[in-house]
Amino acid sequence: MTHALVWLRRDLRLDDQPALRAALEAGHVPLPLYIHAPDEEGAWAPGAASNAWLHHSLQALREELRSRGSELLLRRGDSERVLQEVIAQSGVQAVYWTRKYEPATQSRDARIKRRLREQGLDCESFNGALLFEPWELATKQGGPYKVFTPFWRAALAQWRAPAPWDAPARLPPPAALPGDDLEAFGLLPSPRWDPGFWAHWQPGEAGARSMLEAFTDGALRGYREQRDLPDRTGTSRLSPHLHFGEIAPWRVCAALADERNAANAADIDAFVRQLGWREFAYHLLHHFPRTPDHNLDARFDRFPWAKLSPADRKAWQRGRTGIPIVDAGMRELWATGYMHNRVRMIVASVLVKHLRAHWLEGARWFWDTLVDADLANNTLGWQWVAGSGADAAPYFRVFNPVAQARRFDPQARYITRWVPELAALPVPQRFAPWEHGIVVSGYPSQPLVDLAEGRKQALDAYAAMRTAD
Repeated sequence: MTHALVWLRRDLRLDDQPALRAALEAGHVPLPLYIHAPDEEGAWAPGAASNAWLHHSLQALREELRSRGSELLLRRGDSERVLQEVIAQSGVQAVYWTRKYEPATQSRDARIKRRLREQGLDCESFNGALLFEPWELATKQGGPYKVFTPFWRAALAQWRAPAPWDAPARLPPPAALPGDDLEAFGLLPSPRWDPGFWAHWQPGEAGARSMLEAFTDGALRGYREQRDLPDRTGTSRLSPHLHFGEIAPWRVCAALADERNAANAADIDAFVRQLGWREFAYHLLHHFPRTPDHNLDARFDRFPWAKLSPADRKAWQRGRTGIPIVDAGMRELWATGYMHNRVRMIVASVLVKHLRAHWLEGARWFWDTLVDADLANNTLGWQWVAGSGADAAPYFRVFNPVAQARRFDPQARYITRWVPELAALPVPQRFAPWEHGIVVSGYPSQPLVDLAEGRKQALDAYAAMRTAD
């Protein structure tokens, strides 16, 4: 039988795997291949937490393939060179993969596809990550959307999610080729600071399925109201699984559709809308490929960002700002590789508004420490908070972290879980101990920045920027 290379990238699953399905339907023996080439990701090579997840995800995928009679070939090096080597060694007649949308890899993939086709190989790429390709939706003028609501309205009008596809229980064994050891990729951090992650996560397709089942059985009920409350499991926690392609978004939607009834319809719609924000992020990244490093709103090129001192940077990164909700979020991130989405907005706002640090300071830290670090989502989120991106408010949004904590963590359970120094205080004092004249041993006695003064300076800087228009 003929062979086809199934070049795996961020689509580390077997179900709903278009490249694998194409190989099987064409009558080929699939030869699954993963190439480790982080340098080809440009300035945004995966961070430490992402690499740790990738190690475990590749391990899980290899075990799943072996259980079905197949094997995962691991190689490292220049992607095109490795592909050519494997083609020469295996005599494959086709190469299939699912598309990536990051600017640094799009031109590479186009070049590789062109050259493989020139060699006479059947070479195809597929959508394996999104409900809509980034170029499929356009405004009435034919341009890209910059505001979410009309984007999502257009998306719902054109909804056509594919049906889930289950991979066969057995796969034909591929040709045996020499490969690299997974450990040789050096994905695990040294020294190991990630072991605490894995009490919270199970990387791989099975883990993604389990997380989806847990969500539909639990947090889906009441999702619309509880998704902003960090003291409970009120969200799906599917983001790292979606990022690494361990589950397809359309399988998630199909599972929710199976659960839909009058009681949970509003919760399902609210969750699918969050998937819509993920789609919007990829739409923006495709049409504005410089935004991971540059303001979408060019006016912010004139914004007077402040230079963050090394001490202030470290205090923010390690949860020592003296602002309990911020410190709780940053400690959750360090311990688990994850942070609740509402808290992400709060800690980001304090960094770029109260401290006036450039949003790239935060984007880079999140990129290195989040297991769900995703270039499209990370860029959208940080530019949204900074006010320099798409869908920005018509005013300069400055979250008050104390008010946010009182509203979304009213019993301070989230705060005291991650900042146990404050657990002995009465609940009203845990949000801002300095307001009550409280000094807690081992915890900063004052916030890193006066919140009122920081807000005023941020608004003054924004006003000066707008005056210069």
